[in-house]
Amino acid sequence: MTPQEEILKLRKELEQHNYNYYVLSQPTISDYDFDQMMHRLQDLELFYPQYADPNSPTQRVGSDLTQTFRTVRHKYPMLSLANTYNEADVRDFYERVRTGLEGEPFEICAEMKYDGLSISLTYIDGQLTQAVTRGDGVQGDDVTNNVRMIRSIPLRLKEGSGYPHEFEIRGEILMPWASFEALNEQRAKTGEDLFANPRNAASGTLKSQKSRVVAERGLDAYLYYLLGDEIPADGGHYENLHMAADWGFKISQGMKKCKTVEEVLEFIEYWDTERKNLPVATDGIVLKVNSLRQQRHLGYTAKSPRWAIAYKFKAERECTRLNEVTYQVGRTGAITPVANMNPVQLAGTVVKRASLHNADIIRQLDLHIGDMVYVEKGGEIIPKVVGVDVSQRTPDMQPVQFITHCPECGTPLIRVEGEAAHYCPNDSTCPPQIKGRIEHFISRKAMNIDSLGPETVDDYWQRGLIHDVADLYTLRVADICGPNRNRIKSAQKVVDSIEASKQVPFERVVFALGIRFVGETTAKLLARSFKNIDALKDATLEQLLEVDGVGQVIAESIIRYFHDEKCLDVLQRLRDAGLQMSLSEESLAGHTDKLAGQSIVISGVFAKHSRDEYKALIEQHGGKNVGSISKNTTFVLAGENMGPAKLEKAQKLGVRIVNEEEFLEMIE
Repeated sequence: MTPQEEILKLRKELEQHNYNYYVLSQPTISDYDFDQMMHRLQDLELFYPQYADPNSPTQRVGSDLTQTFRTVRHKYPMLSLANTYNEADVRDFYERVRTGLEGEPFEICAEMKYDGLSISLTYIDGQLTQAVTRGDGVQGDDVTNNVRMIRSIPLRLKEGSGYPHEFEIRGEILMPWASFEALNEQRAKTGEDLFANPRNAASGTLKSQKSRVVAERGLDAYLYYLLGDEIPADGGHYENLHMAADWGFKISQGMKKCKTVEEVLEFIEYWDTERKNLPVATDGIVLKVNSLRQQRHLGYTAKSPRWAIAYKFKAERECTRLNEVTYQVGRTGAITPVANMNPVQLAGTVVKRASLHNADIIRQLDLHIGDMVYVEKGGEIIPKVVGVDVSQRTPDMQPVQFITHCPECGTPLIRVEGEAAHYCPNDSTCPPQIKGRIEHFISRKAMNIDSLGPETVDDYWQRGLIHDVADLYTLRVADICGPNRNRIKSAQKVVDSIEASKQVPFERVVFALGIRFVGETTAKLLARSFKNIDALKDATLEQLLEVDGVGQVIAESIIRYFHDEKCLDVLQRLRDAGLQMSLSEESLAGHTDKLAGQSIVISGVFAKHSRDEYKALIEQHGGKNVGSISKNTTFVLAGENMGPAKLEKAQKLGVRIVNEEEFLEMIE
C-alpha cells in the first residue's frame, strides 16, 4: 500500500468512527485504538505534506492562531419563525394553513426546536466548503474553520449515498449540558466569568478567535433544513432530512409527521416533559408543512414563512421543599444566601441549591423553612426561587432570618447604603475573602499564573504557605514539595509561572489587586490616567472622579483601599518582588489623548489592521471601545461589510461613520 493509499484509507475509517461516536452514539472501537489510528495518520501527513487536506480528521484539534470573520451574503435568506406559546395559537396556525391550501390535504412535520446558534453549511461534491452564521438573516459571519472542529458535522459525506453536487443544509450548533457544566466548572476554577446558559456558551465558543478553543469545548450540531437547486422539488421536508441522515448528517430523532392538529398537540405535550431527558437544551417545537410544493404555495410574509411556526415552551418550573438557607462569603466579602432544597430535575440537570441573592429577596418571598418553593432555571446558571406555595405552609414553620454575623469569621455584617448585599468587613483575616482575592489575583485576566487553581490555593493556605497574594512571590520549590519529592516537576512549573507573572503589564496588576468595584476596564483607565501606582495611591477624590467611567462609589473604594495598612503592606511586598508598578516606556511613548472622552464602535473587516489591533489603538490614544451604538457613541470605525443593523442604527441616531484611512489620519 502506498503512503497516499494508507492516508486515504485511514481518513475514511476515522471519519466512519467519528460518525459512529458523535452522530450515532455507537462507537465500535476503543478510544485507545482510535488514538493509535489518528497518530498514524498524523505521522503520515507530516512526512507527506503533498497530501494535505483541510477536511482531514487530523485537522479537528484546531489552532491558537487568531482569525477574523468575513461577512458572507446568504444565497437564501435565513428568516426567523413566528412564535406561539399556547394551544389556541397552534390551532389558528393549522387553520391558516388549511385555508391557504384551499382544503387540500396536508401533513405537519413536528420537530424539536434546539436552543443554540443557527448555522448554514454549504457542501460541494460531498465536502464542507463554507459555514455561515445567521447574522441578520441576509448576511452572516464565515466561521468555516471553527465549524470544522465540531465532530458531529461531517467534513466529507458518505461515498455513494446519492448527495447532490451542491446544496445547503441548515441547523443549530449547541453545547450539550455535560460540556456546558464542565466548561463552567473549569472557568470557575480559573476565576473567569461563567456562561449564563448553553446557548451563550455555544455562541461565544463558535465566535472564538482560536479554533483550538472550539475543538476543546465539545460543541454538537443538529441539522434541520435542506436547500438547493438539486433537492427534489416535489418531495417532503421529513423525507429530505432522513435522506440527509443517510449522507452522514445528525438530525433530530424526535420528528413526526402529523395528519391532524390533535396529533400536533399530543407531540407538544409529550416533548414538554420528555425534553428534560435530552442531552442538549431545547426551548420549543417547530411545526412545518411537510410538502415542499405546498410550502412554495403558502409563501412568506416579510419576516417569516407562512408554512412554519415555533411553539415555545414556558420556562421550566418545579416545586420542591426548602430545607435550610446557608450563606456564602465571596472574595469581596459579599454574603450570598443559598436555598438548600430537596433534589429536583430542572432543564436537564438535578438541582439542589438555588441563589436567594440578598436579604431583600428573602423578605419579598416571605420564606419559611420547610416551605414548598417554586424554582426556575430560565437561562440562569444558578436556579432561582421565584415563589412559594403558601397553601402548604403549616403554623410551626419559622420564617428565614438573615444572619447578622459572618458565617466564616464571626464579624458583624454591614450593609452599605444604596446596596442590596450585606458584607463582612473583615477582609484581613476572613478566610474566604483572602483565598478569593488570591484566586482573583492569579486568574487569566489578572496575573495569569496558570499553574495555580482554587484547589492549589486552598492547599497552600491550609499548609500555611500563603496568607495573602504577596506570599506567592516567596514560594520555593522545596516549600511546595515538602517531603514529597515526586512533586518537584509540578512545583517548579508553579514557581516559574509566578516568576513570569512579574512581566504582566501595570494595568493588569491594578486589576489583580482586587480593589472593590474596579473591573478590568476601569483598571485600564486608571493605569492610563495615573501612569504609576504611587500617583494612583495618592490620587484625591476629585482626581479620581475626573477619570472616565469612575463614579463616586468606585472612587471612594479606591481611596479606602490605599488607606488600609494591610493593603499597603501587601502592595509594598509586591513592589519589592518586582511586579510592574508603572506603565512601560513603550506604552507611555505611544500614548496620546487624541481620542480622549470618545466612545467608539468597531464594525466590519479591515485591510491594514485586525479588529483587536484597532481596539488597542483606540485605547492607546485615550478612546473607549464600546460594543453597541447609542446616542453617546462618538463615531463608528467601519470596515468592509459593516453590519447592516449597525449601519441603520448609526444613520438613525446621526452617528458619524469613519473609515480605516480617516481613523489612521486621526491618530497620526
